[in-house]
Amino acid sequence: MLNLKNPNLYNNREISWLQFNTRVLKQAQDNSLPLLERLKFLAIYGTNLDEFYMIRVAGLKKLFAAGIIVSGPDKLTPLQQLREIRNYLHQEQQVVEHCRSEILKKLEPEGISVKIYEELTNQEKHKVNQYFNENIYPVIIPIAVDATHPFPHLNNLSFGLIVKLRDDDNENIERFGIIRVPRVLNRFVELGSGIYVPIESLVEKHVDELFPGYSLIKYAPFRVTRNADIAIEEEEADDFMEILEEGLKLRRKGEMVRLEVGSNADDEIINFINKHTNVYKDDIYTFHTFLNLSSLWQIVSNRDFAHLLLPPFKPKILPPFDTSEDIFATLEKQDVLMYHPYESFEPVIKLIQVAAKDPDVVSIKMTLYRSGTNSPIVKALMDASESGKQVTVMVELKARFDEENNLIWAKALEKSGAHVIYGIKGFKVHAKAALVTRRKNGKLKQYAHLGTGNYNPSTAKIYTDMSYMTSKDVVTNDLTRFFHFLTGFSKKGKLNELYMAPSQIKPKLLSLIHNETRQGANGHIIAKINSLVDEDVIRALYKASQAGVTVELIVRGICCLKPGIEGVSENIRVISILGKYLEHARAFYFKNDASQVYISSADWMPRNLVRRIELLTAIKDESAQKKIIQILKLQCSDNVLSHELKNDGTYVKLKHDGQKAINNHKLLEDYVNKIAKATKKETSTYVQQLVNRLFIES
Repeated sequence: MLNLKNPNLYNNREISWLQFNTRVLKQAQDNSLPLLERLKFLAIYGTNLDEFYMIRVAGLKKLFAAGIIVSGPDKLTPLQQLREIRNYLHQEQQVVEHCRSEILKKLEPEGISVKIYEELTNQEKHKVNQYFNENIYPVIIPIAVDATHPFPHLNNLSFGLIVKLRDDDNENIERFGIIRVPRVLNRFVELGSGIYVPIESLVEKHVDELFPGYSLIKYAPFRVTRNADIAIEEEEADDFMEILEEGLKLRRKGEMVRLEVGSNADDEIINFINKHTNVYKDDIYTFHTFLNLSSLWQIVSNRDFAHLLLPPFKPKILPPFDTSEDIFATLEKQDVLMYHPYESFEPVIKLIQVAAKDPDVVSIKMTLYRSGTNSPIVKALMDASESGKQVTVMVELKARFDEENNLIWAKALEKSGAHVIYGIKGFKVHAKAALVTRRKNGKLKQYAHLGTGNYNPSTAKIYTDMSYMTSKDVVTNDLTRFFHFLTGFSKKGKLNELYMAPSQIKPKLLSLIHNETRQGANGHIIAKINSLVDEDVIRALYKASQAGVTVELIVRGICCLKPGIEGVSENIRVISILGKYLEHARAFYFKNDASQVYISSADWMPRNLVRRIELLTAIKDESAQKKIIQILKLQCSDNVLSHELKNDGTYVKLKHDGQKAINNHKLLEDYVNKIAKATKKETSTYVQQLVNRLFIES
């Protein structure tokens, strides 16, 4: 019997993630995209890689230091994984630098250029020198390093210059110093004519002003990355907020895990800084162009050059939310399934805003994971609380890199009188749910929103996610029970209509996969997720494939499953879609299940299925089912934005040679525009027929 625990049947989690980021890099290399769109993907690549080093590489280093030998189904040790990661990234670095140089060169005829100080005209030099004196000199930090001046603490992602100086009065005296460039300063000094000057190029020309009496011998820019994960031991204190605030301070002091330096850094400069940072030699990266790819956002966001991005799409409010009808009355008539960002997130915001003002509403309950800044939803919740409504909000303070923002919102909500829960001991609350309770005809009626994405209006314009809104009692009753679990004591929480991790979702998924497996060749599974890591789920899918089940997986990022292995996974196909929007929805189709279609906040990873509070929702409304199934089938047919995973772990970009090009992002934009246009000139009956048809015409 075939051993499905054989490590050769699994892709390594970290290498699979690196391949995802390589697919992001390939978008930056795509000549069919507008130039700033390509530069944007390069910025995303850099931002992703920063987080990868801060979290994943830092974690592997901890495992290695602790003597952990095996960490995943592929059986690679932490040390083996670290070696693979370093080899992968050092090889890819040349591709990154070539891509950046190519894009910037092509941008010059369009009016955008990155120039070092020496390349500027005298007039431009005068302008940037004046900028230095007025904006940089007052805030920049020159630091001497010697026996009486200790090496400074460098925060995570600190950027600056290492300088070697000569004493003007005694040329035999040489000293090292550091110039820290605070984050309040832009990475580039921008001249109004579309010229961007890397800040280190300008600072270098003013070293004599920062260190009077010394002359510059040589310099190099540098950037450090620290371990930024927060290990919060909730048992150690009663006040969870106090622990988090302390953890955020510790993040700035984490172990150094990466050092980036400019190509003008010789061995002497590298040895100087690394004597103090103590970064392993293979985690030192030398760049021939400016450091910090994520800083390219400064150029991408220049609205004067918006024509060099893909055309913007304005999300549409479609039936039944396109009328002035009361939102509660609408949800009493029908369930609604929305697919963002093609369909606007406004109805979700409106649900909370209307509830906050409605005198008949008695309570609002919500989970908040990443709500963003200036959140209209949080403001509505505060208004509702201040007006006397019962407001209960689960603010997840452990939402990585959003902790500080969530801390601010939590305190503001508490101040307004809301009941705020700061997390569940031992678990992250990643579920996306809202519940409004309202008096109607002397009885209480409830209205629910369940989603795959966060309550963040900004990301709802660039992430694809699904929203399900209903007033069905079977759903709202379960959500009431769910919120009771969050606010009270319960070790055995179980829902009836919904499914909640950590106790219910994984068994349900395994049961659904097993049910299709029993159907053999008549079985069909389509799953859209961000990551597939869980070993039990992968083995269940392998068994389904062996039974003849057709398995289609749309996995944006990490995929530890290997498709196309004879006798194991030849009936499994895996694609990854990257394009204008970030694929973020989780939706599943099981042909032989009574409900057939599900949406969820959870990816198929151990952290989601066994270490988080998540929700899985069966979609039983017929029109919503059809809509989701058609979206899934459309994405499976995409041959423009898709990369297909092969059984050797590599990805191949699909081509549509001789076939109709299917770009699911573009087709969905066009279809939603068609519906929105029809609402303005056609009868409501025609529009409803259009909406009720399969979401996208085949």
